Amino acid sequence: MDVKDYLKPAEEKMEMAVAYLDESLAHIRAGKANPKILDGIKVDYYGSAAPISNVANISVPDARTIVITPWEKAMFKEIEKAIINSDLGITPENNGEVIRISIPPLTQERRTVLVKQSKGEAENAKISVRNARRDAIDGLKKAIKQGMSEDVEKDAEGDVQKLHDKYLKKIDELFAAKEKEIMTV
Repeated sequence: MDVKDYLKPAEEKMEMAVAYLDESLAHIRAGKANPKILDGIKVDYYGSAAPISNVANISVPDARTIVITPWEKAMFKEIEKAIINSDLGITPENNGEVIRISIPPLTQERRTVLVKQSKGEAENAKISVRNARRDAIDGLKKAIKQGMSEDVEKDAEGDVQKLHDKYLKKIDELFAAKEKEIMTV
């Protein structure tokens, strides 16, 4: 067995953990208008559940407003209903041509809750990275029994640790950026 057979899957798992964290942090509302907060909301489109972005144009004209322009008049009620029923906690305004979502400024208490939520997401990503490191090191230890030299295994363990540290640093950077975004008034 080659050392790369253990490093490659570990790095892929770590990369996926960081990508998942990036995606989940994007869905946390930070007081600024971000069209990604609508990604999880599905609307009934001719009998099937479709994301809002598949049935309407979504734009952000300013820092506190999201504008949704449905492609069909029939979708106004469906989109409005889906947003109201979602866990966004924001009531959309419909003027017959566009649906506006005004993002209210966050209270300090709400900001603290969102930072805690973001920290939880970051911790989950760190756990995934640690698990990938553990799996790789376990695989390397088993490879010694299959004939890999101990020196090669120790060097590979060092490489796995470097990967681990690199991805934990990325996670910390993502969290710090999100925390700053949430706490900026």
